[in-house]
Amino acid sequence: MKIQQVGKLNLKIAGDKIHFFFSFLRQGFMVETPVGCSVKTMLNNTLGMDDHYVEDRIKTIFLDAKPVDDINTACIKDESVLALSGAMPGLAGATLRRGGQLASFRGSISCRSDGKSALSQEGHIVVKLFNLLVSDLGPIFLKQGILLEKKQLEDFLGSRPADFWPSLKSAYLDSHKIKLDTWSEIAFPDLLLLVAEPSEGS
Repeated sequence: MKIQQVGKLNLKIAGDKIHFFFSFLRQGFMVETPVGCSVKTMLNNTLGMDDHYVEDRIKTIFLDAKPVDDINTACIKDESVLALSGAMPGLAGATLRRGGQLASFRGSISCRSDGKSALSQEGHIVVKLFNLLVSDLGPIFLKQGILLEKKQLEDFLGSRPADFWPSLKSAYLDSHKIKLDTWSEIAFPDLLLLVAEPSEGS
């Protein structure tokens, strides 16, 4: 997938309001990553997750809408969608949990390796986070920066509650200070790297 020129939007927000941006993590955000590698390699090398975190906290993984059991063989491809979740409740959660005792009940829909090694190259995937992983990883991803399409940002800004705007301490688009509460007057690029982090002293 060819990525067009990316604008950079840097936001500082009151620390207790950083959760406003978690909705992007559930909807999905783009990550530049080597493709043609395993899910495990991508989690370790691109997303910076160590093996202990992956094993202890990430209980359910979907790759292109299929549940993953073996992260060592499931292969990331360009434009893949990777959804990560902590433990999900109930029978559905137990059935979808990777490596769980009920995994055999979903054998026909599980993600399986085709035995072929994909060509390793740079690409982009969409990552989605759910339940406890949002609060766990949300501030880390937002500080590193997440790729969003312009429409995602505009839909987000257009639906903000009144108490959002006072919590926004500063906003810079490509190093130029902007007033984000007049966002409808701003010509955002089609793709943005959003960096959002708590303001100092908040």
